[in-house]
Amino acid sequence: MNSSTVWNVPEAGSQTDFESFRRLAQTAERGLFAAFFLGEGLRLREHLGHVHDLDVVGRPDAQTMLAALARVTTRIGLVATQNTTYNDPADLAHRLHSLDLISGGRAAWNIVTTDNEWTGENFRRGGYLDHADRYTHAEAFVQTAKRVWSSWGADAIAADGRAPQWLDRQGIGPVHHEGEHYTVHYISRLPRSPQGRPVLFQAGDSPTGRDFAARQADVVFSAHNALDDALAFRKDITERTVEAGRPADAVKIMPGTEFVLAPTPREAEEKLEWVRSHQIGPQQAIAYLEQFWGRALDGVDPEGPLPDIAPAVDETDVTRGSGFQGAKAAELTAAWRREAAEKGQNILQFVRERSSRGASRTFSGSYADVADRLAEYSRLGAVDGFNITPWLIPSGLDDIVNHLVPELQERGVYPTEYSGDTLREHLGLDWPDDEGAGAGVADGTDSVDSAGAAIGDRATREDHDAGRAPQPAIT
Repeated sequence: MNSSTVWNVPEAGSQTDFESFRRLAQTAERGLFAAFFLGEGLRLREHLGHVHDLDVVGRPDAQTMLAALARVTTRIGLVATQNTTYNDPADLAHRLHSLDLISGGRAAWNIVTTDNEWTGENFRRGGYLDHADRYTHAEAFVQTAKRVWSSWGADAIAADGRAPQWLDRQGIGPVHHEGEHYTVHYISRLPRSPQGRPVLFQAGDSPTGRDFAARQADVVFSAHNALDDALAFRKDITERTVEAGRPADAVKIMPGTEFVLAPTPREAEEKLEWVRSHQIGPQQAIAYLEQFWGRALDGVDPEGPLPDIAPAVDETDVTRGSGFQGAKAAELTAAWRREAAEKGQNILQFVRERSSRGASRTFSGSYADVADRLAEYSRLGAVDGFNITPWLIPSGLDDIVNHLVPELQERGVYPTEYSGDTLREHLGLDWPDDEGAGAGVADGTDSVDSAGAAIGDRATREDHDAGRAPQPAIT
């Protein structure tokens, strides 16, 4: 549920009602998706200093929604995006731990960092975190959470009612952390979950972010879903993971993607054109350019050429759009005008091709053709699944589950049943190492050594070698 969601058609449902989330999650579970993933927005998006009224906004708190979904699902994983900057480690660890226990071992945490003052204005701390420190801070935070989750030994709770006491206090270790940003002296209130601890997802794509994932994450989201790009990303993450002292396949890879499917290639082409026209209409196309021009483009014709107007370069802030940050506005806009003119594109055509919803992140075609493409990803071991963003809520997964999944199962690259009850089992992940489990947990410091749906294999690397595919998660 985000800016790529088509909201202005009769088929679109509510973005806040529980019923929309219930239908999506249950459809994903019927399709044997590994997990249902919810993003996080800590402040409404803005455009040129005002709330961006063309975007889908107002999503409920992820952990609250996932706790409710745990009651109406039985197998699918539940992934909550939570920020390390604007939470406290012991408190967040306890809440995620609670979701993991409530769901029977199906919880996961998508770790994100934020350092800008614009977001920080919504919080007591403001924008105190330097950009260069965000991963150092996040890693200390994650390590503290891991110590919380592993601080109860396996035998901390009595096996039956004949024991002299319910709890063996010797089996519980305190968690201590003293660092630059916070101090923790904590005793966990909860025993281990059926999967040991929540699964950890992460999406940073910078070299520092990739190293962080290699050291700490179980799953990494990526923007690299074109086949050659995906293979290069796999190689890079594998090398970093081994360098971090972990097994080569310890981090599963799931690129973000979109599916636009139909019975025939011709129908899929027409459907994709319809989807793009509703994702990026005239207003959205002008707003997209305004991020880079840094000024209102009132009166500019979206079916005309890119504006021959000088961009504003004297002021830059977060509300101008993440795409602008670090860009050289004058050079960029001039290059775009040349490119559009050479291709004979008007503003609408240029933006639809340029936007992140373009062809490189979209699988579009007939059910059979797309299944053949995904089977090749599986054969080469390029990914462990895909994080699917449905373009329509709440029916955006129906084509995938009803038509694509059976095609993949026929090709032997998609599971025909869940292999276990926990998310860790769905993803083929090992039981987590007991970092500081039981009594005598080591102190931590800030000095750290440096569905939508996945078509993926929840089995092990041997299954990849046998020609199977990866398994499903959904945004």
